[in-house]
Parts: sequence; C-alpha cells; structure tokens
Amino acid sequence: MTVKEYMRSLGITAKAATAAACRASTAEKNTALQAIANAIRTHSDTIVAANSKDLKRAAAAGLDAASLDRLALKEQTLSDMTCGLEQMVDLPDPVGQMSDPVVRPNGLRISKMRVPIGVIGMIYESRPNVTIDAAGLCLKSGNAVILRGGSESIESNRALYQCIYEGLQESGLDTGIIQLVETIDRQAVGELLKMSEYVDLIIPRGGKSLIQRISDETRIAVLKHLDGVCHVFIDAEADLASAYSIAMNAKTQRYATCNTMETLLVDREVAARVLPDLAHALCGEGVELRVCKETASVLNGVTDYVEATDADWREEYNAPILSIKICAGLEEAIQHIGKYGSNHTDAIVTENAGKADRFLREIDSSSVMVNTSTRFADGFEYGLGAEIGISTDKLHARGPVGLEGLTSQKFIVRGEGQIR
Repeated sequence: MTVKEYMRSLGITAKAATAAACRASTAEKNTALQAIANAIRTHSDTIVAANSKDLKRAAAAGLDAASLDRLALKEQTLSDMTCGLEQMVDLPDPVGQMSDPVVRPNGLRISKMRVPIGVIGMIYESRPNVTIDAAGLCLKSGNAVILRGGSESIESNRALYQCIYEGLQESGLDTGIIQLVETIDRQAVGELLKMSEYVDLIIPRGGKSLIQRISDETRIAVLKHLDGVCHVFIDAEADLASAYSIAMNAKTQRYATCNTMETLLVDREVAARVLPDLAHALCGEGVELRVCKETASVLNGVTDYVEATDADWREEYNAPILSIKICAGLEEAIQHIGKYGSNHTDAIVTENAGKADRFLREIDSSSVMVNTSTRFADGFEYGLGAEIGISTDKLHARGPVGLEGLTSQKFIVRGEGQIR
C-alpha cells in the first residue's frame, strides 16, 4: 500500500466513524476516557520504555534541549495525562447542548444545538502527551480524529495509542474514532492536508515552520497559533514583591512552552527598584538577558547581559533567554506589545484598576492577564480538562481550545405545519 492509499484508508475509516462518535452517549464516552486512563496506568512501564527509545534516538540526531524536554514522558507527565482524562469525564458534554431559544410570531421555535465538527486532523511534533490530550478531547466532543505525531516520538505514540485502542474496545465504541498515523514517511502529512473530502479541521501543534507549511498547503480549515511571544508589564503602581514572583514564574517555571514570558516590560518609575534584584535572580537561574540600553544602566552590578536588537523583541526563544525593556508607561507598553506581540498571552502587574482595565481592553491577545503569571494560559489550568492547542486566530475558537472549541452549532427549527 502506498502512503497515499494508506492515508486515504484512514480518512475513509474516520469519516465512517463520525456517526458512531456523534451518537455515542455521554456515559459511553466517559467509560472510554476512564478506560484509556486505566490503560495508561497499567502500561506505564511500557510507555516509559518506548519513550526512552525515542529520547535516545532524538538525542543522537541532535534534537535541541527544548524539543527533548517536550518529548520526555516522565512519571508526572503520565500522571497529568490520566488526571486530564479523568477531569474530562467530569466536564459537561457539549454535544447536544441547546441555547438561544426564540419563539417567532408564527409559532416557530428556533434554537441552536452544539454539534461535533466531524473529523479532526491533528499534526504535532515532539509532544507525545498531545496524543492523549487530542484523543480525549476529540472523543468527548464527539469528533473522530487522525493523529499524526512527529517521527521523533513514534515509539511513544504507538505505546500510547495501544492504551487508546484498548479503552475504545473496552467501552464498545468504534475504534475508528481515534486513529494513529503509524508511518513516519513525511509524505503522510502532505496527503493528510489534501484530504478535504474526509477531514473537516486541521490542528497543528509544533514549530512555526510546520504551522506555516500547513497553513500554506491546505484548503482545509486550520486552527493555529504561530508564535508565543508573551509579555509581562510591571506597572509603576505594581506591588513589587508580587511583580518579582510573577516575572520569575512566567520565565523560569518552564522554558519550552508557548505561554512562557519572552519579553519583560518595566515602567521607568520602578525600574531601578525592581530590575537589579530580578536580574540577579534570573542570572542565577541561568537565564541570558538581552536588554535595552536604559535597562543596562539600572542593573547595578549585573554584567551578564547583552544588548537587545530589534529582532529580540519578536523572538520566541523557548529557552532560558529573556528580553527586557524599560517603558515610559502603560501607553508605551501597549504600543510595544501591539507591534511585537503574537496575540498569545500578555500580563500586567498593577494595583491600579483603571490601568488594568485599559490593558485588558486594548491588548489583542487570546489571553490577557492581571497580576498573575502567563504560565496559567493553559487548558488544564483553565479547567478545560486539557487542551488541544492554543489558538491565536479569531475564528472559530480563541485561546486554549477545549471541548467547546471542538464543536460548532447548527440551528434547530421546530414547527407545527407552518408554511411561508
């Protein structure tokens, strides 16, 4: 079988399975989710062993540290997977939910019903945890899904998919609802992008080049984000102790995530009070600082920095590197984020409610925060159970995409013989 034939067979199976996915009851879907979680616990040693093979091969191939971090399946990662699945069990099923009821003067009763999108094509790199998050979210939202992970995580994905397959079988659901592309041939992605007769939505998770390629090559709708250039702005009226801890957490809690702070903006009025201690602490964590000239002038003995270039303000480092800029105030901070930001996640630290409200209104990002870390921009932290991705698009979903973001709506019209 050629790659094209193989991918078409997955598409045909997925399309056929959408009926079973759509009509599955909430109880059936929850049973499958719990069964998948149980299988992950049962086969955790097998999963870790498979992941170890991927890690060794990826390290030998020269995969960078950030990608290796995303690839690794640690005990806590597996625990988070099962916790996410079990949290999905407890979430309301969006399928069939009714809203916006209206009775027209002629007696027609019109409302909206939430329905699955259909077949999701999931294309992702490095992160084998996406296999479980995507499978669980698509299942609970009544969609079929074709999972295409990166070649660097093929052994991990196969081990995880066995858990998914067992869970579907145990619950009596059609195993075609969730399928894994088991070839690592790069042609498989190209074929998936052409399958508009079978696939209703493509969701990419990976580097900018992958997402840009997918957007350029497919006519299927794409739910995407290209960059995570996230900012924290420390306002002149910030609680500086809180600002310190928020900035440290936003940068150092984890480096390789799309919601990690990449640029710190500080109001000139408080820069000399907050930046020296903060810079010392960041350097102590091994963070490379790239700073504007004014920032360099207030660092008080911190010499481990380089001067930032214009390119640094646009950079998603996914690494222990941070750009720092002093601003004249809120207006300049908003302008900077508007020019260099990626519409992902931006935060302000301030005790001034008026400034906070202005920041919330004017920053055009999928998550805008006040007095908290950008690291909370995450489906699990938002109570979505897990996320299938974070969308910086404006249609049809924005921000962390959970169950509701994987559904659409259709109008339901009930009459009693009315004619127009």
